[in-house]
Amino acid sequence: MRFYTHQHKFYCGIDLHARTMYLCILDQEGKILLHRDIKTDSDIFLKSIAPYREDVVVAVECIFTWYWLADLCAAENIPFVLGHALYMKAIHGGKAKNDKIDAYKIAALLRGGMMPMAYVYPVEMRSTRDLLRRRNHLARKRAELLAHVQNTNHQYNLPAIIKNLGKKGNRDGVARRFADECVQKSIELDLGLIDHYDQLLHRIEHEISLIAKKYDADSYFRLRSIPGIGRILGLTILYEIHDIRRFPSVQDFVSYCRLVKCAKESAGKIMGSSGKKIGNAHLKWAFSEAAVLFLRRNPEAVAYRNKLARKHGAAKSLTILAHKLARAVYKILKQKEVFQPEIFFAK
Repeated sequence: MRFYTHQHKFYCGIDLHARTMYLCILDQEGKILLHRDIKTDSDIFLKSIAPYREDVVVAVECIFTWYWLADLCAAENIPFVLGHALYMKAIHGGKAKNDKIDAYKIAALLRGGMMPMAYVYPVEMRSTRDLLRRRNHLARKRAELLAHVQNTNHQYNLPAIIKNLGKKGNRDGVARRFADECVQKSIELDLGLIDHYDQLLHRIEHEISLIAKKYDADSYFRLRSIPGIGRILGLTILYEIHDIRRFPSVQDFVSYCRLVKCAKESAGKIMGSSGKKIGNAHLKWAFSEAAVLFLRRNPEAVAYRNKLARKHGAAKSLTILAHKLARAVYKILKQKEVFQPEIFFAK
């Protein structure tokens, strides 16, 4: 965890909401210079902090509304700190909690050098990353519809649907398997939505590919050299990482990907693990998917996974494989090389 330790004359903590923001500005001695609730308006904000623009730093907790404020501070050359929400226990704890108290706590953490920092993703790539996340959301909705068709088939104990319903040509006549007219209508609704999602996903994937390849085509095609990492997984990994240099070591990177189990220890005694939700959930998903796809038509990978399964069990073997793929991605991006199977499978 990184903390913001730079010294300034003034420290501005903001409890940010969609329509309002509570400002608290402290000086170096901890004296409250401003405590005010204002609208989320750029001009009002700049006017409020104008007397302290000489040397002020602004901090907010990482919630969904931080984009505009980070961009405004960047444009105005105001230092901006994004607080890591899960590490900011001083904000979430306490006997009383309101906007005024939260703004003060953020400013106090900032002044004391104890503000845990989250990564401020650059504005020029942020919208493409968010579009990729939206695409993955739509893909999960499509998968839920496919699962509902299969579950309904099991519900009425009908013969198994052997063909892959993910392909449009295999969905003809599926609704007629059911005798009840209302069930047929329900399945037709699912299939109609799946067709619609197919069109949306096909178009958005094509558009994302054209935009994303302009960013770092070399790194993108290096990632594609790993078996199982295709167009969408490659772009997801590339855009969620942004810059591999922000991770000092491979351990920092795999921890950010949620691929390590952190021990909870005190006085030499281990009391389980913690921090499962700290990290990037999208990278966790991407490497979990990559581990499964890595095994397809890859006998060497299957043999390696079987070896892991004999030692650690089937479920844990996939987790280990995902962890190893993340380490391989770190090396590929750091050293600017392609995937090397002889090194990956070496003892």
